[in-house]
Amino acid sequence: MIPFNKPYLSGNELQYIGEAVQSGKISGNGVFTKKCQQFFEEKYGFRRCLLTTSCTDALEMAAILCDIQVGDEVIVPSYTFVSTANAFVLRGAKIVFADSSEENPNLDATKLASLITSKTKAIVVVHYAGIACDMDAIMAIAKKHQIYVIEDAAQAIDSFYKGRALGSIGHLSAFSFHETKNIISGEGGMLVINDERFEKRAEIIWEKGTNRSAFWRGEVDKYNWVDIGSSFLPSEVVAAYLYAQLENLEKIQARRKQIWDNYFTAFKALADKGKLKLPVIPVYATNNAHMFYLLTDSIEQRDALITYLKENKIYAVFHYISLHSSPFYQEKAREVSLPMSDYYSDCLVRLPLFYELSEADQQLIIEKIIAFYN
Repeated sequence: MIPFNKPYLSGNELQYIGEAVQSGKISGNGVFTKKCQQFFEEKYGFRRCLLTTSCTDALEMAAILCDIQVGDEVIVPSYTFVSTANAFVLRGAKIVFADSSEENPNLDATKLASLITSKTKAIVVVHYAGIACDMDAIMAIAKKHQIYVIEDAAQAIDSFYKGRALGSIGHLSAFSFHETKNIISGEGGMLVINDERFEKRAEIIWEKGTNRSAFWRGEVDKYNWVDIGSSFLPSEVVAAYLYAQLENLEKIQARRKQIWDNYFTAFKALADKGKLKLPVIPVYATNNAHMFYLLTDSIEQRDALITYLKENKIYAVFHYISLHSSPFYQEKAREVSLPMSDYYSDCLVRLPLFYELSEADQQLIIEKIIAFYN
């Protein structure tokens, strides 16, 4: 079976983990944590980065920093992973789901203004497949109504919007280093703080609500419990693994983009004949090759394609079930109509894409899909 994903070991992961263990400090916020944070700040111009144990944790920190309270409304795309909404539900927010655009699964910025009320506190945008949302339009609406923008950049490492790194545009952003992402640490994530108002408090929340980091820098003579927070720091073992991956970021990205381009070129003839649809990259966005997906005509065709590929020892998957159709949401809110989100839930198929996918295996995948449609 050709797997859907395979974690890539770039070379120095075990060496750096050994160095972390031998250093005598494997709890969080050590040498490798600082190296990773510095890497992102210098390469992408992020104001401040804090590694977390997951992207979910980074989103939960963002919800705390934005002071989300019971009764506040937070706009979230329905076509996303549950953490995007759950982080704000935990703070008592009412989730207002936004539909996807016709162009791609990202939030439809042209319909955003109609969702804003006097209770709207934040907009969470998801850069699906690492492809940028229309951030100029979104930031203009947020500025007009004085609301926060949080970028869920879980899939968006090394991707850009009009030359600006995704994750650097909103007030806050969250990244994932889960094993299915381009750059991995097994589990892991990062909060990016782009607004100086949040910088000091973010570090306190990150350190379980204490000013321990300030204490270790010698800024206070003892550390105390000064705010709410939680155990959001990953261990040095996780950070050491991640740093080895970051050293190979350009090599990993080049290979993934090559695989993505091979798929796109191979299926263009089918798309031109109207048999399927291919990903659309807007002119303002770059492609970080996080995933390659096809869009089928119907849920029946999608299921038939996935079954056919599995019978031929190829593991392809569909993706998100729209959150507005989930049992949890429907028990608490009225039904909403989000046809484009439902379309992507029904028709999107993700193909295997990982660093070590061989040319022969990719060619087999391509041939089987062409055979299916012919």
